[in-house]
Amino acid sequence: MLLDTTKETARVEGAGPALGVALVTGGRRGIGRAICVELARRGYDIAFLDLAYDVDARRTEKLVAEIGRRVEFEKADIANTRDMQTMLDRFVEKLGPVDCLVNNAGVQVSVRGDLLNVDEAEFDRLVGINLRGTFFLTQAVARHMLETDRQDCQRSIITITSANAGLVSPEKGAYCISKAGLSMAMQAYALRLAEAGIRVHEIRPGLIETEMTAEVNEKYSPRISDGSICALRRWGRPDDIALSIASLATGAIPYSTGDIFHIGGGMQIARL
Repeated sequence: MLLDTTKETARVEGAGPALGVALVTGGRRGIGRAICVELARRGYDIAFLDLAYDVDARRTEKLVAEIGRRVEFEKADIANTRDMQTMLDRFVEKLGPVDCLVNNAGVQVSVRGDLLNVDEAEFDRLVGINLRGTFFLTQAVARHMLETDRQDCQRSIITITSANAGLVSPEKGAYCISKAGLSMAMQAYALRLAEAGIRVHEIRPGLIETEMTAEVNEKYSPRISDGSICALRRWGRPDDIALSIASLATGAIPYSTGDIFHIGGGMQIARL
């Protein structure tokens, strides 16, 4: 059963002066919504984008607004890199300079199966969104951050990759490749932006209970319960990721950049 993300309304802090503006991709539901809500609680105004402006997107808007933070939505596909600068300019015009980028948007394979049967269109779709689109949006936001030169505030780029950036799942090989490439891209951005004080972090979620993982819930739940796939014997929750991102965005780990944070209940630990 999927988690009820409406429970996120239970803890609401008062709104004071904004810490800055956080831009979250794929923010209309699941992990993305949890990130928007938690960053709003910490004091950020929220810009978020997704493929559709629907009941889910409006729910995210409502949750952020109830906290007392400003919120703006843009309908966008990060695979369409031609529109990125225009979209970013609109957010900046409405909310002000972006101080935190959270690259959350991503897609899974259409069908899990033999690596030898992956076709070029499927490979290009995964790389186009998970790697290419995220790389070039990060480039646009990084340029913006350097131009605005707001060194008096916390500035960060936080990218969600996957446990599969390091753990191989041949039945979804193209997905693993896209996330591994994205991991290396963030290492490069960490070095490029360090001199400007812009911290770059990578989050590798394990098995998080969302709509994306619903199809493998029955497959993995027994292995989660018996501890054979992760040390902490439960599914991860969207809030587990959101709380980690909020801690990094607000500077709770200030002497860190280019680091990989595994949020998967110990899933990454090699074992015999």
